[in-house]
Amino acid sequence: MYLKRKIDIYLKNWKNSGDKMPLIIKGARQIGKTESVRKFAKENYENFIEINFALEIKYRSIIEDGYDVASIIKNISRIDPHKKFIENKTLIFFDELQDFPQIASSLKFFNADGRFDVICSGSMLGINYQKIESNSVGNKIDFLMQSIDFEEFLWAKGYPESIADELLQNLITLKPFSESELKIFNSVFLDYCILGGMPAIVSSYIEKGTFEGSLMKQRALIEDYKEDFRKYVTGLDQTRVLNVFNHIPVQLAKENKKFQISKVATGARFKDYFGCVEWLNDAGIINICRCLNFPELPLNGNYDDTKYKIYFKDTGLLVACLDEEAQEDLRSNKNLGVYKGALYENFVGEALSKSGYNLFYYKREDSTLEEDFFLRTKKSLVPVEVKASNNRSRSLSELIKNERYADIKYGIKLCRANIGFENNIYTFPYFCAFLLKRFLKDAEW
Repeated sequence: MYLKRKIDIYLKNWKNSGDKMPLIIKGARQIGKTESVRKFAKENYENFIEINFALEIKYRSIIEDGYDVASIIKNISRIDPHKKFIENKTLIFFDELQDFPQIASSLKFFNADGRFDVICSGSMLGINYQKIESNSVGNKIDFLMQSIDFEEFLWAKGYPESIADELLQNLITLKPFSESELKIFNSVFLDYCILGGMPAIVSSYIEKGTFEGSLMKQRALIEDYKEDFRKYVTGLDQTRVLNVFNHIPVQLAKENKKFQISKVATGARFKDYFGCVEWLNDAGIINICRCLNFPELPLNGNYDDTKYKIYFKDTGLLVACLDEEAQEDLRSNKNLGVYKGALYENFVGEALSKSGYNLFYYKREDSTLEEDFFLRTKKSLVPVEVKASNNRSRSLSELIKNERYADIKYGIKLCRANIGFENNIYTFPYFCAFLLKRFLKDAEW
């Protein structure tokens, strides 16, 4: 079962563009890269050639006579004479690029040749992207693909493409959802949080209408990631990457969710471990939320490198790591507040990241003032607070009222409540997190 994805539109626009350079689709494993390319090829090309460098090692010899198009085509056809190369009607798909990054050197030749469209795809777990970048700079386009977001999940559930615009209008006009709407979308949101966004898991849920096998698949994916750490990370860093990965749910369970390297292993030091954190981030497995030096604009460069929180890129991975008691609480009691609200924060961080935001938080050392996330409009900084209940937001109120924080005029609170506005604080249900960038786009404040 193929689920409609946002990359479908991107690929069609890429094909119809005048300057159609080779495309590299990057992303974590099992997020649907290969399936999306195959569907696109089937619908838009007379001829499709797919080469998987992980499964078909024999094709790693296609550059032995050089990187020019003629030599590569000749060598592919020598290995498999059934493969056809129809000019201007063929898509060549190089999959699992991380297992053969040398092929990136051919992209400038394919770009100059222009007779064949080329897409490469690879898991960020293994892509040696510095090497790929140096071999293909200026001759390719990058697309970062992520797991299914909440909007795509709504499509999978049968909602129309217009659903996001319909929900957004409620936010813009501050029109509360009806009780039935709120109940329905909260329920769909809960399902999405439990499942995460991996296509195989979501497809099974849509087809069967149950959660059968979802936890088993999530945990199998966790083990696959750990196996990839062993495959792509060398030396002592293997253990360090695994230690960091294993400690993410443990540290999210704390009241203070700041990730502490000293808790990862005995004698662990920041300088030895932060490269491992960055590796997991580059691999598309985690989101790093950095601590601002002070809540003011600009955001980039205004943070402390040594202070950060770590969230999973896909909340389904966090669900898979929950202990049995937390699993029971989540699934039986529908309690997303397990792990001291970690699931709420992880989902919001995931939604903001998938919207294109870098993640920042703030914790003032001399007080209890702390804010979960920060966004911005054209003119101001917007703090976002994630609450387990719709009670008073002291930190949010102080940031708005205190003249010390001149860049902050309004704030946003995400909680289990309806739409509201009071004291310059917008209150929205959790499931609206994916709409915040669109909500703030035309804000005049």
